[in-house]
Amino acid sequence: MIFSLTEEQLAVQEAAREFAQNELKPGVIERDRDMIFPKEQVQKMGELGLLGMMVAPEYGGSGMDSLSYVLAMEEISKIDNSCSVVMSVNNSLVCWGIETYGTEEQKQKYLPKLASGEWIGSFCLSEPEAGSDATSQRTTAIDKGDHYVLNGTKNWITNGGTSSLHLVIAQTDADKGHHGINVLIVETSWDGVEIGAKEDKLGIRSSDTHTIMYNDVIVPKENRIGEDGFGFKFAMKTLAGGRIGIASQALGIAAGAYELALAYSKEREAFGKAISRHQAIAFKLADMATEIEAARLLVYRSAWLKDQKLSYDTASSMAKLFASEVAMRHTVEAVQIHGGYGFVKEYHVERLMRDAKITQIYEGTSEVQRIVISRSILKGQLYIPVYGGEQLEV
Repeated sequence: MIFSLTEEQLAVQEAAREFAQNELKPGVIERDRDMIFPKEQVQKMGELGLLGMMVAPEYGGSGMDSLSYVLAMEEISKIDNSCSVVMSVNNSLVCWGIETYGTEEQKQKYLPKLASGEWIGSFCLSEPEAGSDATSQRTTAIDKGDHYVLNGTKNWITNGGTSSLHLVIAQTDADKGHHGINVLIVETSWDGVEIGAKEDKLGIRSSDTHTIMYNDVIVPKENRIGEDGFGFKFAMKTLAGGRIGIASQALGIAAGAYELALAYSKEREAFGKAISRHQAIAFKLADMATEIEAARLLVYRSAWLKDQKLSYDTASSMAKLFASEVAMRHTVEAVQIHGGYGFVKEYHVERLMRDAKITQIYEGTSEVQRIVISRSILKGQLYIPVYGGEQLEV
């Protein structure tokens, strides 16, 4: 097995790290405190190619692999997760969904704008009574021949107040259950699209999270992705890839908190020596480093499986589950290592701790990931490492 990164991947990682340190870190505390959407920073991310990393060059993207995307996500997430979640949704859910399943006309019309950052996209699945239970869609898209009439409410929508395009999951035929669900491309400027107030959140506070209301929105038939009834499958496949993005965000949060804790522990002295020299702190750092590296390998492997066009659904659930748990656990430890300083905003770790929590919730809670993983185990579909180019089943 080869664990080294290519020169191109290393260059992507370094570019993302420099961008995060130079462009995102200044003002990140104030943006978080005042819930200010990082419009200027997101625009620069688009210019750098971070919002369409896996989109083919023919549609205006960077044409990179999933591992390069994960590397960049990790570096951005060490500093500003309100920016990295924009990057995750735009790349993993919106651009990937349109490019993988959309028509050529849809790709030509929407991907160049999304990949460049001219437009930002939103993925509209969650509802007041349909979060983890994605089959219980109350939003309806009534078939009127050459168009749909869309009505309903979506909540917890990332980029909800700033996006120009929504991928909306809606029920067309309730009698068919999940086979009656469709996904529609909706432009925010259309009549009947109403944006609710911005949510006041625990973490990722400058991220734009809103409730979206659709009131008799006319959606042309050519804006449906896939065949009639494809919406639920679209959502599940897209979310499986999206979990790689959120896993890499969680990884970045954990790694960023660890780096801050390590640096602080070398500078802070107690009882005549740096606190890193005290076993109580040194052992915390050892546990943090070990679990973060384990999470990194899970995340990288899920991205590699996707790039190899092998089954990655279970791998992405494992990566998101473990990385998000590691992020929550070790951001708390980073605050502890900082002591009283960890409790104030100036030292960044309290913000990373608050940001970590959402990674256990969105794009499938930790409980949902355990359902996905356990079902794979019980069906004998849990893939173990690849040998000789073949996946072996348990």
